[in-house]
Amino acid sequence: MVSHTENPLVAVDQGLLRGVHEGGVLSWKGIPYAAPPIGEWRLRAPRAPESFDGVRDCSRFGPIAPQNEHGPLPIDPGLTIDEDCLTLNVFAPAADAGRPRPVMVWIHGGAYYLGSSGQRMFDPARLVERGDVVVVTFNYRLGALGFLDFSAFSTEEHPFDTNLGLRDQIAALIWVRDNIAAFGGDPGDVTLFGESAGGGSVTTLMTSPQAEGLFHRAIAESSPATSVYGSARAESIAESFLELLDIAPADAGRLRDLPVDVLTKACIELVQQVPARVPGTLAVAPTVDGDVVPHYPVAAFRKGLAHRIPLLIGTNKDEASMFRLMKSPLMPITPDAVHQMFVAIAADHPDLPADEEQEVAAAYPDYPKKRSAMEISRDAAFRMPTLWIAEAHSRVAPTWLYRFDYATPFLRAARIGATHGTEVPYVFGNFGVVPHDPTFKLGGHRTAGHVSERIQHRWLSFATEGTPDGTRAEIGWPRYDEADRTTLLIGRSDAVVDDPDRELRRAWGEEVIGFT
Repeated sequence: MVSHTENPLVAVDQGLLRGVHEGGVLSWKGIPYAAPPIGEWRLRAPRAPESFDGVRDCSRFGPIAPQNEHGPLPIDPGLTIDEDCLTLNVFAPAADAGRPRPVMVWIHGGAYYLGSSGQRMFDPARLVERGDVVVVTFNYRLGALGFLDFSAFSTEEHPFDTNLGLRDQIAALIWVRDNIAAFGGDPGDVTLFGESAGGGSVTTLMTSPQAEGLFHRAIAESSPATSVYGSARAESIAESFLELLDIAPADAGRLRDLPVDVLTKACIELVQQVPARVPGTLAVAPTVDGDVVPHYPVAAFRKGLAHRIPLLIGTNKDEASMFRLMKSPLMPITPDAVHQMFVAIAADHPDLPADEEQEVAAAYPDYPKKRSAMEISRDAAFRMPTLWIAEAHSRVAPTWLYRFDYATPFLRAARIGATHGTEVPYVFGNFGVVPHDPTFKLGGHRTAGHVSERIQHRWLSFATEGTPDGTRAEIGWPRYDEADRTTLLIGRSDAVVDDPDRELRRAWGEEVIGFT
């Protein structure tokens, strides 16, 4: 049980934790959910957390996973980087409930090589107070330490495990199952939600046998669901990484002896190289390993193999514009890069018709202009995989589909629109936490606040009542099905539209980026 004091105490399996009472929220930060993945345990599956004596101070976030300190996602002040990063944070209402509360577990994004749970944008205080829920956020291994697969080079002396970042996420969910009741949370009522790589983790974990039963509803925001690769491709990428370090595959065990910043620097180079060689692909991502990920996720959904739990899923209207703005190689945004993406798809899927690129491009009247190229890239990476998952999952479980269309006056004027990640501050209700953010240079605060209230209400209603309608929704949000394909369009006001992307959906078909 929680002691509701200025420094609340709670007992978990590992020992006693001292948290912080701020306003209407109690928080405990930096709680280890697994043993340190360091030394001989680098590039190995997570192990059970270690017990500790006395009272552990949980007033500060734990170290974040090794990553580029000067990358596209700024590291918030006060956060440190360390390989010993497997910690989580629990936020709960200060008021007694008299009953177990629903739990929401957030997986941060960052292309599987950036980000942390300590970003101020992810402060869940508003969700906790408004929804009367317990929220958990956590760090997991990223980049080379979390999403490169060296298992092909395993030896008896130097074994390597697969999908380390996903295994970390599963370990965090196991910790939640075993300990969240001590914070007033209900371990049988857990909603998993995430954005970008976090959304991709959600859809992938929905197909993982090891994650079954650990969460009971799911929200996937802008999931790159097809950015999951086979073992042969994963081995090739791992070899490229070893080449950057001048390490022979037979000597892969040396990876455990190198300074972590050397691995991080090589990973940044790899992240730039791979999509430049094969546009539309990522260097670090989950792998179909026959264990944690037995099937390509989209294929698993189509075959009815995903966990049959309620799913809320969607994308943003202008996903790709951020990548153009940042000059990021992670998405192909030029006509030439998009063409090379189709060439790579054809090489991987020789059974596809030779004119697939022309058939898809016909749905984009301005192609090959750059704007249309970005739209094709957006749909290849996010929108079509999301539609395929919604279609398949709606056959076996309640499914709701949205498209986030809202953009502030400045984002519209700058032709950025509702780009990748712009829905996140609306979900958490946190604006103005990113330095030098121009989002509201031309106003729009009040409207953004109203949009945020509506999104929070729907997300919280889904997590607490099992439906995103709730009692205060302005309009109903029917489930998605193959007959009507009803979609919620989130703008200045909500609108419900049947099959708003009909022509694009038909142009792409079901097998262009098949992964079946």
